[in-house]
Amino acid sequence: MLKNKNIVLIGFMGVGKGSVAREVIKHSDYITIDTDDIIESMQNRKIKDIFAQDGEAYFRKLERNVAAWLESSVKNTLISTGGGFYKQENLKKIGTVVLLDSPFEKIIKRIKHHPNALKKLKKRPLLKDLKKAQELYDERRPEYLKVADIVIDVTKKSALECSKELLKKVKTHA
Repeated sequence: MLKNKNIVLIGFMGVGKGSVAREVIKHSDYITIDTDDIIESMQNRKIKDIFAQDGEAYFRKLERNVAAWLESSVKNTLISTGGGFYKQENLKKIGTVVLLDSPFEKIIKRIKHHPNALKKLKKRPLLKDLKKAQELYDERRPEYLKVADIVIDVTKKSALECSKELLKKVKTHA
C-alpha cells in the first residue's frame, strides 16, 4: 500500500519533474501539485525573489512548512518538488519517493534546448553559475539515490515514456 497514496517526485532542477507530472495526470487518477508553486502562492512572490530577498535558509523553512502540510493533509496526489526538497525529514511519510535521474550535462542541454530556455534558466537562481550548479548536482545526486524508493532514468526518454514507466513501477512497488 502506498503511503498516503502520494507520489513524491524528486530530482535536480530542470530534470523534468513538472513535464513528467503533467503526463502522469493524463494517464492516471492522480492530481498534481508543485511545492515551489505552493510556496510562491503562500508568499505571493517568485522563488527567485524569495532567494534574493530572504535567502536560501528562509526558503528551506518554507519548504519544511509545506512538507508538514503535505504529510498531514494531502492524499492521492503526485507531488512535484523543488530540487532541494528531498532533504525534508518526513519525505518518506509524505509518499513513495520517485527520483527522476539524468546526468547534469543532459539536464542543462535539455533546459537550453527548451522553447522557453531563457525563462527556465531565469527562474532557477541556483543555475546562474553552471560550475556551482555542477558541484550542487554532484553533492545532491548520491543523496537523491539514497532517499528514492524508485529511480527513473529520464535520459533519452520523453515525458510520456517516463510517466508510463513511473506508473508501472509505483504500482509494483505498492
